[in-house]
Amino acid sequence: MFFHVLTLFPEMIMEGLGTSILGRAMQKGCIQAEAINIRDYTTNKHQKVDDYTYGPGAGMLMQAQPVYDCVHAVLTRIAERRARSPETESPAEKRVRVVYVTPQGAVFDQKMAQEFAKEEDLVLLCGHYEGIDERVLEEVVTDYVSIGDYVLTGGELPAMVMVDAISRLVPGVLNNDESAVTDSFGNGLLEHPQYSRPQVWHDKEVPPVLLSGNHKLIEKWQLEESLKRTKERRPDLYQKWREENDHS
Repeated sequence: MFFHVLTLFPEMIMEGLGTSILGRAMQKGCIQAEAINIRDYTTNKHQKVDDYTYGPGAGMLMQAQPVYDCVHAVLTRIAERRARSPETESPAEKRVRVVYVTPQGAVFDQKMAQEFAKEEDLVLLCGHYEGIDERVLEEVVTDYVSIGDYVLTGGELPAMVMVDAISRLVPGVLNNDESAVTDSFGNGLLEHPQYSRPQVWHDKEVPPVLLSGNHKLIEKWQLEESLKRTKERRPDLYQKWREENDHS
C-alpha cells in the first residue's frame, strides 16, 4: 500500500513514520510512504503558499494553486505507475482517494481504517494555518476526515495517526496478523485485560483461567472481560454492540 502525504513539513512526516513497526514495514516493502512538500509547487518566487482570507477573521489560508498543482502531480505519478503495472486496476476504473484531514470531517474510527486499508494508494492532504482555500478542496478532495473534536496546529499529526492505524491492517505489517483482529474495536468492543510474566507481581496474580490451557474457557473469559470493560469505559460502544448482537 502507498501513502502519499501532502504537507508543508515533510521531515516531520518521514521522521514520525520511519521508526518502530511502520519503519520495519517500509523496509520489508509491506507499505510505502512519501511526504511531498506543497511549497515545491507554488509559483511564488519566495515559496509562499498562504495569504489573508477574504472577509472578517484573523489568520492565513493556504492558497488553491500550490495545493492543486501538488495533488495533480501526485495523481499523475500514481496513474503512470499503475499503467506500467498490469496487476493494478486501471486509473479510469478506480479513482484515487484524496483525504483532507480537517476537524470538519467524519470522525476516524476502526471501520474507516479497515475501509482505507483496502486502497492501493491513499493521498493525505494536510492543512495548516486557517486551512485551505475551499475552491481547491471542492476539486480534489474525496474524503473529509477528523481524528476528534478538537483543533490542532496542522494536519501532520492526524495524518500520521491515520497511517499508523491503517498500516496495522495491511498484511505483513504486524508480525502476528491476528493482533489487528483482536485489538480494541476489532469486534466493536474494547480489548480484554492482558497479562505477562511474572505470574505474581505486587501481590497481584494472573487470573487462573489464563493458566488453565482451556481455550474455550479463556475465550469466554476474554469476551466477558471485554464486555465489562466496554460497559464501564465506553457505554456508547457497549450499547451499540448489544443492539447488533442481541438476537433474542
